[in-house]
Amino acid sequence: MELGQLLPIWSIIPFVGMLLSIAIFPLVRGEWWESHELHVAAFWAAVFLVPFIIFFGPEITAEQLSETIVGDYIPFIVLLLGLFVVAGGIHVKGTIVGTTRNNVILLLIGSFLASWVGTTGAAMLLIRPVLRANQWRRHKAHIVIFFIFTVANMGGCLTPLGDPPLFLGYLRGVPFFWTLMHIWPLLILNMVLIMIIFVVLDRRFVAREGQEGKEALELMDAADERTPIGIEGGHNFAFLALIIVAVILNGSIPQMEMFIDPATGKTFGIEIFGVHVGIDYVVQIGLILVALILSWVTTPKTLRRRNNFEWAPIAEVAKLFIGIFITMIPALALLRAYGGSIGIDTPLKFFWATGALSSFLDNSPTYVVFLTAAGAIGSTDPTAVATTVGNVAQPMLLAISAGAVFMGAVTYIGNAPNFMVKNIAESAGIKMPSFFAYIGWSVAILIPIFIVDTIVFFL
Repeated sequence: MELGQLLPIWSIIPFVGMLLSIAIFPLVRGEWWESHELHVAAFWAAVFLVPFIIFFGPEITAEQLSETIVGDYIPFIVLLLGLFVVAGGIHVKGTIVGTTRNNVILLLIGSFLASWVGTTGAAMLLIRPVLRANQWRRHKAHIVIFFIFTVANMGGCLTPLGDPPLFLGYLRGVPFFWTLMHIWPLLILNMVLIMIIFVVLDRRFVAREGQEGKEALELMDAADERTPIGIEGGHNFAFLALIIVAVILNGSIPQMEMFIDPATGKTFGIEIFGVHVGIDYVVQIGLILVALILSWVTTPKTLRRRNNFEWAPIAEVAKLFIGIFITMIPALALLRAYGGSIGIDTPLKFFWATGALSSFLDNSPTYVVFLTAAGAIGSTDPTAVATTVGNVAQPMLLAISAGAVFMGAVTYIGNAPNFMVKNIAESAGIKMPSFFAYIGWSVAILIPIFIVDTIVFFL
């Protein structure tokens, strides 16, 4: 009997509690939350693990923890950390005037980069240049909001490097270039619509700057000592390339006969509480850590200081996500057991169900949950994507991928870089919307776009 068939529905309470804590505590006890994020994560993990150990024993518990931590969390956080450190060593210098046109260009550049250096990497690379370019404005929170919509979320939809949920899908057998080949029409439609909305809004906000803002813009635009645009720390792009190679090798090594153990049919490696750690896993983690270390050692500290580099954003993600990954074990187990009978069985339903949970929970575990559900349904279509959780029909996979990546932008907690961008903007003196005020922005702007997506792609 599967584990999910033995678990009661209330076993997901720690998972829900963890996610509600992320949503509520920053609003009601912000300073306390900043000091106790890891404690809260440990509390909810313990609420799940203690009764689980009592009922299922230490051996099964160790297997489940190993599958989650070794199989998912470590590759996830190492990739995120590598991109964060390497991108933090690249400084975009120069005088950029924050006009509507230039902001559109910056958003488009960041969105393109996001699929190749990660939403985290692209966001950390460009958020400070965007803030510097718009320092003349009084009204600029909307620019950061659209930056979160595009660079920190939508732009990462083309490759597993772009957004954590797609990386988790890649670890479960989704081909590396699958999303690039299938999701680009949807991305182009969304970017066109969102840029039109941005241009209209941004021009209205520029008009509200008044004479003082106009004079500040003219002074900035006419400055005699404008610094040419350039890149410092450009050698870090080589380390970004190394990270890309590491992720690609993780998927390609299992396809190479020379690395396959004839006795097991798996890559050469070891078993850790039932989880296979093969040479592909070691190569990926090792190369990312090499890139991280080389970037840290070879990049001058003065350059990172100009980037206002600090560890707090990635530390927050690491602390919160360990709690999320552990407490989501029952949810995944339940979906493996009942995923084929929960009533979500069309692309439309998968798009909105995945997106809704990605908006208010977190898009990485949500993606895994619904990929598991789609795998449980299965597909006999010869074009279906073979994953470790079953054959998934391509329209289903497109809906799940788009829902997880795009709707991670609906709230601050939908995707890890959202928090990082918000914190950096607030450190720069920008008054960002509250949790629920931000949702008001996203509902007004993004939900109509997602309805268009539904009509065009998922009906």
